[in-house]
Amino acid sequence: MRHYVEEVKLKNGAKGLFINVPGASVMATRVSFRGGLRYSKKPELYEIAHVVEHLSFGANSKFKSEAAYESEFTKNGAYHNAWTSDFSICYETECADFEWDRILDLKRLAITEPRFNEAELQSEKGNVKSELTGYMNDYNRLLWPRLQQSIGENVQNLKERVRTLPNIELKDIREHYRRTHTAENMRFVISGSLGFRRRHKLLKHLNSWNLKPGERLDVPLDDLHGSDPVLIRRKDASNLTFGFSFVTPRRFDSACTIAMSCLNHILTGTMSSRIFGEARRRGLVYGMGSSLNLDESKSSWDFDGEVDEENAIPLFDLIRAELSRVLNGEIDDNELEAAKSYCLGRFQMAAQTVGQLADFYAEEYFKADEIEDYTLVPDIVRTVDKTEIIELARELISSEISSLVIVGACDKSLVTALSSRLKL
Repeated sequence: MRHYVEEVKLKNGAKGLFINVPGASVMATRVSFRGGLRYSKKPELYEIAHVVEHLSFGANSKFKSEAAYESEFTKNGAYHNAWTSDFSICYETECADFEWDRILDLKRLAITEPRFNEAELQSEKGNVKSELTGYMNDYNRLLWPRLQQSIGENVQNLKERVRTLPNIELKDIREHYRRTHTAENMRFVISGSLGFRRRHKLLKHLNSWNLKPGERLDVPLDDLHGSDPVLIRRKDASNLTFGFSFVTPRRFDSACTIAMSCLNHILTGTMSSRIFGEARRRGLVYGMGSSLNLDESKSSWDFDGEVDEENAIPLFDLIRAELSRVLNGEIDDNELEAAKSYCLGRFQMAAQTVGQLADFYAEEYFKADEIEDYTLVPDIVRTVDKTEIIELARELISSEISSLVIVGACDKSLVTALSSRLKL
């Protein structure tokens, strides 16, 4: 999708990107603040950012309730959402081009003029509790926070997060909002038909947002380390849900990320891949995958899936054998070219809407203030070579920052045996 990117800085210190997509019939907006779970003032209030997010579309200076605001916002089909991560609170909207200014003003009200009240606070604390309690039945959501903890990240697991909810009071909500929702701490991406006149109107509107000054908050850093394997015992689990990570304490650039995407495709991407494809052929596993995940200060090579207990050791033996082959430089030219071709196709398919474009640029910009050059991605894919892939895999595995977490009803001895297969 043809588009043009411009970085802008508002008078109040906020920064963002305008993505001009000539002729687009939709406008997508992303607004982010460093103010996620890791920015709670004390551990007893850990879940506060999540509650602030839930309250974001509630009462404000113009609407007395969430229901009234929601009715006005969505009357022409517009969409909004918000989410919280370890480091960020992000607000998303998409709307028809003809009502962009109305929707942006409603977004301004939600972000800059909330009217937090006790009734909505109690309601949303109940909703957050229900959400987190539901996640406890999702074994993937259960295991990853525990894995983060095992390698030294200062996060809380789901049970710990639920226990903090009764501690959160209205004064805490207001304090967290004041500290995190400041001008210098805000980043935004707006994608749509942004010609000269529209750009001028957008700048005028954004410069009118009433946000107090405040610094860009630093990213908390952890002392990362390797870990013994962890078993989360669930007596009713019919199989083993596993996740393991190899972590390096630096954020990979786009070239490294693309190279690892090619490697993940070779190992787990399709039914013809080395690990997943071969495991399916042998009847060892129905589904598993791998991915590279980045935050502001580290890169994590993650594997996850579900496996029957009797197939776990054969599966992990296969994983070990194929990872060893990569470390030994055994990557075939033909499979690498196939992986690169796949990555090129997926890249082109991932930018068909203004919302997808907004997400593409927001990924790097919100985390590192970096503007990804969309036009260079195909050339980067084409230049990926075996040496680069092998060096990255060696860096991740040799860092000794790794852990395995399994949710299941098995004995701990099996978890230890599986973990030993990952010592490469």
